[in-house]
Amino acid sequence: MPESDTPPLVELRDVTKSYAEGDTAREVLSGVRLTLRRGEFVVLLGRSGSGKSTLLNLISGIDLPTRGEVLVDGRNLGTMSERERTLLRREHVGFIFQAFNLLPTLTVEENVRLPVELNGHDAAQASAKARALLERVGLTSRANSFPDRLSGGEQQRVAVARALAHSPPLLLADEPTGNLDEATGRQVLDLLEGLTRQGHACAFVVTHEPGLVARADRVLEMTGGRLVERDVPRREPR
Repeated sequence: MPESDTPPLVELRDVTKSYAEGDTAREVLSGVRLTLRRGEFVVLLGRSGSGKSTLLNLISGIDLPTRGEVLVDGRNLGTMSERERTLLRREHVGFIFQAFNLLPTLTVEENVRLPVELNGHDAAQASAKARALLERVGLTSRANSFPDRLSGGEQQRVAVARALAHSPPLLLADEPTGNLDEATGRQVLDLLEGLTRQGHACAFVVTHEPGLVARADRVLEMTGGRLVERDVPRREPR
């Protein structure tokens, strides 16, 4: 369960994001407020183009709001340099992309090792952590394979392992099952939820599939540029 008596891990204060389109500005997010805490598994719903990916980019510091404040672990991203935001993201955030974004010239193990090494751990530590995670996701036998030799489901499991490799307190997942069949998608989400809760991190998962929300502590929906909280359906026994 989330640690409600501790400071928020993520806080958005009246965040607005606009993009220029010719001579006009298109407002994607409008006065968004959001609090995320350690131990939460939060699902975000919304139509394509509703601003879900924009919200993830703001939380991760890839982009900055037009107005308002984004705080991660108490630090205001808007007052930080691009390098400072990169370092914060490297240490605090694991990002799982719909398109996997595995580096094609690195093996599976090397892809998973990379965030560990970027955070200053030596090669032996990084390799041990990568091997342990690949065992957890059932891909030990593919450690020396390159991403293009893997199925879509296998690549996404590698992406999950990579995102968790440096034990980040915050996991952001953008449509992590969008390219997967139903059974494989369920397997990936089971893995993501299980490893998140065991590591007592916070997971913020963007999806367009309402059937996947029963596992969430909270369900939010992006509509009209704002966040609306929805009821969480009871999880059906398996």
